Amino acid sequence: GAGGAGGMRPRGALWGAVGRRALSAGGAPAPPQPFEAIPSLGRGRWLNLLRLWRRGGSQRFHLRMQDAFRSLGPVYRERVGTYDCVNVLLPRDAAQLFRAEGDFPRRMGIEAWSAHRRLRNHKCGLFLLNGPSWRSDRLALNPALLSPAGARRFLPLLDAVARDFAAALGRRLRQSPGGTVTIDPHPLLFRFTLEASSYALYGERLGLLGGGAAPGGAQRFLGALEAMLRTTPPLLFLPPPVLRLLPPPLWQEHLRAWDTIFQHDTGGQWRAQGTGGALGATWGALGTLGVSVGAMGCRWGAGVLLYVLGVPWGGRRLSAPCWPWGFLKDTGGGVLGSPLGDPQPPPPPPNTPFAPRRLYPVGVTVQRYPARDVVLHNYRVPAGTLCQVGLYAMGRSPAVFPHPERYDPWRWLGNGDNSFKALAFGFGARQCIGRRLAEAEMMLFLIHVLRNFSIEAVSTEDIPTVFRFILMPETSPLLTFRSLN
Repeated sequence: GAGGAGGMRPRGALWGAVGRRALSAGGAPAPPQPFEAIPSLGRGRWLNLLRLWRRGGSQRFHLRMQDAFRSLGPVYRERVGTYDCVNVLLPRDAAQLFRAEGDFPRRMGIEAWSAHRRLRNHKCGLFLLNGPSWRSDRLALNPALLSPAGARRFLPLLDAVARDFAAALGRRLRQSPGGTVTIDPHPLLFRFTLEASSYALYGERLGLLGGGAAPGGAQRFLGALEAMLRTTPPLLFLPPPVLRLLPPPLWQEHLRAWDTIFQHDTGGQWRAQGTGGALGATWGALGTLGVSVGAMGCRWGAGVLLYVLGVPWGGRRLSAPCWPWGFLKDTGGGVLGSPLGDPQPPPPPPNTPFAPRRLYPVGVTVQRYPARDVVLHNYRVPAGTLCQVGLYAMGRSPAVFPHPERYDPWRWLGNGDNSFKALAFGFGARQCIGRRLAEAEMMLFLIHVLRNFSIEAVSTEDIPTVFRFILMPETSPLLTFRSLN
């Protein structure tokens, strides 16, 4: 549970006190309070780290943050290992961070990832880069992956894969007794996302939707992504010298996972199997850049693209079971019913916009180091301080969303201000570069699956989530598919 400054005062009392402190005696806004006055979650940075590790506590990072906001209010300070950060909950504070991010926005570094690059003499990719080198690479990739023109180029490729997925699932249903199938969708969704992302980025089909065994290279890549993400949380908040003192299995497994990921990015092992095309094929999204892996060089070929592949695949879609469970539950719960038992409002009108993943954001925080001093909830935070917006906690906070866990698409369709309330892909110039690809992939997947099949959850119990650098269901939900034809 949350502790620290002020003890465990009730949330309402503490939040009321915070609000009263923000006003002077005459009712005018009070001057910002000093950084040291921010409520704190514990005092000892290494003790906090040990508590986070204890009994798999790193997997409960998002729940720990939610508990801290409930006890300390919408802003608190936390020291964990090498990091001293300020965590905020409210959209207006996220907006303040956006205004203060500067020309070269920075997110929290991941020392374990950077250490691998140094040990293997690899250049850092877009995710780890900062400053002018980040900006130049980002500006080069934006036209292909974020612009409307770039999205129009890869939409037909994603649509073709989504159609093929629905056709493959239909064939499976026709071969099943009773025309239904109950499955763990995790393996199928892995195959779909790998196939779709490869086709959109490289112009290549990998042949993963035919129902047979996945090619060995693809299977190894997926296993390596899972291992990399699983071993990352215990390595967070540690200085470089300590990484080498960790139990060898953990650190060595992390290194091997990254080695496999780099091997498949730079070695072209899927392409060696005759799957067609080459990096930068003229029909894939990256072909619009007019460069090949040789022209891109090490930093682009094995760095920038690892961000594109490692975040859209590993960051946005390694939690693929969240799609029918989390996405539909948050934005279209009428398909699966209401797992939380809340009353269902009338269906949304036609042409409802793509609703954001609010209850189950894959990344549980957005981080920034403000380029100048910034006032967050009436506390002055110095430039260069690590600040985190708690996305998981924000999506479930009644201070931000009335009845936050209720299925209610109307909350996005009224005249209210929804700015900075849906930040699953981040904000500003450093938002996820795979955003358009991920949104299109999810939407096209849902369109082709839901127009052909009904989906029922075997259990309506809420599924616990775990933090493995991204938010994932603790166990994959079983879903029953029936053909609508």
